[in-house]
Amino acid sequence: MTDFAAFFASGQVADLMVAVLLVEALALLAFWRLTGRGLSPRSIAALVLPGVFFALALRAALTGAWWGFVSLSLTAAFFAHACDVWRRLRG
Repeated sequence: MTDFAAFFASGQVADLMVAVLLVEALALLAFWRLTGRGLSPRSIAALVLPGVFFALALRAALTGAWWGFVSLSLTAAFFAHACDVWRRLRG
């Protein structure tokens, strides 16, 4: 197996996704704290959380974890996304 294939098969690609999402969240939060503009911490969390749950589902699926954990992670991603959309539509 090549290194790239092993990177995916081990689930490390999902770990990288979570790391990128956390860096994005920290950068957005720093911008908000320094300037008072941009997204609030609550909006940042709502933006990033569905992606984190999707990454957890991906990691579980790639590593052969229990199917219920994959399902629970996808369900959590759906509800996190639905809450974000509802907050945005509400104004």
